[in-house]
Amino acid sequence: MLPWWDIPLLIGLGLLAGGLAGLLGIGGGLIFAPLLLWLDLPPHQALATSSFAIVPTALAGLVSHLRSGSLPVRTGVAIGLSAFGSALLFGGLAGVVSGWLLLAMQTLIYVVLAFAVRVREEEATPGVDEETNGQVGLLAGVGCIAGWTAGMLGLGGGLVMVPLMNGPLGVPIHRAVRLSTVAVFCSASAASLQFLHEGRGVPWMGLVLGGVAALAAQWSASRLDRFDAVVLVRLLRGLAIALAVDSCRRALHLLMV
Repeated sequence: MLPWWDIPLLIGLGLLAGGLAGLLGIGGGLIFAPLLLWLDLPPHQALATSSFAIVPTALAGLVSHLRSGSLPVRTGVAIGLSAFGSALLFGGLAGVVSGWLLLAMQTLIYVVLAFAVRVREEEATPGVDEETNGQVGLLAGVGCIAGWTAGMLGLGGGLVMVPLMNGPLGVPIHRAVRLSTVAVFCSASAASLQFLHEGRGVPWMGLVLGGVAALAAQWSASRLDRFDAVVLVRLLRGLAIALAVDSCRRALHLLMV
């Protein structure tokens, strides 16, 4: 059980994670996982619990985007299905990898993606969100990467997907955020089913944390178009760098213990 003085912190960080999840399409795992590690959960338990928290958080953002009619449905379905299948495939592998190696993999991902996301000139004024044509196969492949990060690392995959779609594939960042939310929800749901089957993680803690985050995620997702692409890119880049430092520190600590 958590001491009572940790509950306000849990609620506050849950709201922060939800706000960032709805705004950046990240699912909240990049805040949930470090928070749960800080609460002294072992890496495997913390990363599994993080997946439980991501499900309601991403669902709230997804519902908001569906209501607004701004989500490319055909591309979203392709990304969601590939993310779900990939998360099921890789979810069973996380338990056989040492904790320090999981954290080292997180560090590498954060460093690479911090430099992948960028602002494009045509994004200075967000336009009407249209169906992404000619890239469905490539975007489905990005969904597979999201499933891998959810299944093995307890991350919804948004911090991976948005820079990949925005950078190499040239998808405008507002559209990338919306598509990422679909993949994050699907991959985290699949990973959570795997973790429940294996008895890993603390489901009640994850769902409580995710329920709090979902409130903020729905609010911020409904206001996505009000934020300039430059702001979104800088937020993603700053988060990636900060989390790379934290994951590297934790990985070195586990390796030397």
